[in-house]
Amino acid sequence: MALRDSLIILKRRGRNRRGRGFSRKELKKAGLSQKQALKLQLPVDLRRRTIHEENVKLLKQQLKVKTRKITKRKIAKKASRSQKAG
Repeated sequence: MALRDSLIILKRRGRNRRGRGFSRKELKKAGLSQKQALKLQLPVDLRRRTIHEENVKLLKQQLKVKTRKITKRKIAKKASRSQKAG
């Protein structure tokens, strides 16, 4: 399931809809800047101003997953470089 599909925006009358991305305030609450989120390929919706706790939790989970993947890639690159050099 894609991250964009799991974003939820609450609307009036109890209806939910899929979101376009995280708001700036949600990013800030999770400890990310807009630039960092875009580098991590997280969707950002600049028009939104609200903070939904569900989205902040989802963002924190995705941040952990993405940083793990990035560190694994960096370790793999370093290992391959050392094998080529040696």
